[in-house]
Amino acid sequence: MLDRIALILLIIGGLNWGLIGLFRFDLVAFIFGGQGALLARLIYTLVAVSAVWCISLLFREREVKLSTGM
Repeated sequence: MLDRIALILLIIGGLNWGLIGLFRFDLVAFIFGGQGALLARLIYTLVAVSAVWCISLLFREREVKLSTGM
């Protein structure tokens, strides 16, 4: 569950960075009242924490799920 939340936040962050790179438009800042607004800073921080969390995905063993089919 935590992996999915982290992934969703990274997707939001990636799309926001894409908007910044292509159009110089920060959607998070626009929605939450500027880059210095508390909510915008909270979103930026959550995206950063999600990125750190997802680093652990690189070093985890993959789970093998077998279905019996019976």
